[in-house]
Amino acid sequence: MHIGSLRHLARLVYHGFLSLPHVASPDAFIRRYVALDGQGRRTLDLGSGKTPKNPFRAAELVGTDVDFGIDESANILACDLGVERLPFPDMHFDYVTAFDLLEHIPRLIYIGEKRSYPFIALMNEAHRVLKPGGLFLSDTPAYPRLSAFTDPTHVNIITDQTFRMYFCQPYTWAGRYGFEGRFELLAQAWSEDNLLSLLRRPS
Repeated sequence: MHIGSLRHLARLVYHGFLSLPHVASPDAFIRRYVALDGQGRRTLDLGSGKTPKNPFRAAELVGTDVDFGIDESANILACDLGVERLPFPDMHFDYVTAFDLLEHIPRLIYIGEKRSYPFIALMNEAHRVLKPGGLFLSDTPAYPRLSAFTDPTHVNIITDQTFRMYFCQPYTWAGRYGFEGRFELLAQAWSEDNLLSLLRRPS
């Protein structure tokens, strides 16, 4: 095998299996890094469908989705994520979660002649609705796992460097594409084929 191919294979193995710890589940990941105290706290689950997730055990749970499971009486509100603003005021939530969602949010679209970056826009919105000190949790299939590519609706391939380099200080390279916030990267881990990333909006 050519030396360049061996180096590429070594990088795949490192980023896919060795660069981060492995955890049994998102709940185990959260317990490792967060002292849970949901009393009086509020969480938003992006792309929630009919069953919003509440891994931080917040007292108030709100979901949002483009069309599936919308039920305002159950606190599940309609929003075209990455295209529309989240229907909530600034600094409203203690937690924002995204389970198996970000891989479906396009990186670039054109609406007429206007260029838009839905993934950047959604990260802006997550940052906007979080309180200072609030946490953002992403759980998504990621490179180099096969599941990141198999589903034809996966249009946004995340790596273990995406959040670190583009949305977290000191880099925030997504600023050149319109990202207006800044996060701190608290932790990352693999849970089976999914990459778990825990970010905090600085106080």
